[in-house]
Amino acid sequence: PEGASNLVAPNTSLGQHFLKNPAVVTAIVAKAGLKPTDTVLEIGPGTGNMTIPLLQQSKNVVAIEYDTRMVREVLKRVEGTSSERKLKVIQGDAIKTRFPFFDVCVANVPYQISSALVFKLLSHRPMFRCAVMMFQEEFALRLTARPGEALYCRLSVNCQLLAKVDQLMKVGRNNFRPPPKVESRVVRIELRNPPPPVNFTEWDGMIRLLFNRKNKTLRSVLLTKPTIKMLNENMRTQRALNNSNNNNMADDDEEKEKGADEIIEEVVAMEQWKDKRANKLDLDDFLALLAEFNKRGVHFA
Repeated sequence: PEGASNLVAPNTSLGQHFLKNPAVVTAIVAKAGLKPTDTVLEIGPGTGNMTIPLLQQSKNVVAIEYDTRMVREVLKRVEGTSSERKLKVIQGDAIKTRFPFFDVCVANVPYQISSALVFKLLSHRPMFRCAVMMFQEEFALRLTARPGEALYCRLSVNCQLLAKVDQLMKVGRNNFRPPPKVESRVVRIELRNPPPPVNFTEWDGMIRLLFNRKNKTLRSVLLTKPTIKMLNENMRTQRALNNSNNNNMADDDEEKEKGADEIIEEVVAMEQWKDKRANKLDLDDFLALLAEFNKRGVHFA
């Protein structure tokens, strides 16, 4: 079957690099730990080199493929076989397509959609058991980067807040057709269950802000005019909501009247935040920082 699929030229503008080494395919499928009762979501099946073994080891596979040529190709490979009725192929953009229910996700991910796809999986409900995904090496390493490392970024923090990520294996560029410019890595993502008790929209608002200039001190990142303006607007909205919810406004009036700039000054002067920079803070630090701001009425969303 591989001979037939070689006739299809990869569209590199879509980030298509077909995995051609059967040993790597077998290893990835093994790492997914499939059960015969599983529904598998495969993103970007390409010519179906991974789809076939996934079908053999699961109850069914739902594949999302953007390229209509590949949709035909993968359907052609199962035509007339016992796997035919176990495969459903959805033609569309994986980021815009609503995911069906699935137990395990397996994907050889085009670089362009890596970040959006990870965030989509992190927020997917009901929770799935795990996702085993191939990414470009640098992107994969960002997912597990630790404070102080060069690759530590918003993606690292958000991913580690919501999931446990394991680096599984390196995959050299010569395992692909055509070879990409960089090495790849396979990672396993398992959502934290229960999820952390934090409002993710607000958390991400704070993290995004702090990592815009991750090497600057918290004080210099937060005390910019646009940031203070935004936080003051959020405070006014929050106060208006609180006041409409409870009509007694007597509690803690002076704290309520402080501006965001004053509160920021107070927080970043505290021993644990003084002269600290986002690139050296870990999850617990960020959670404590957000809680401290919230306690004083500052909200990032």
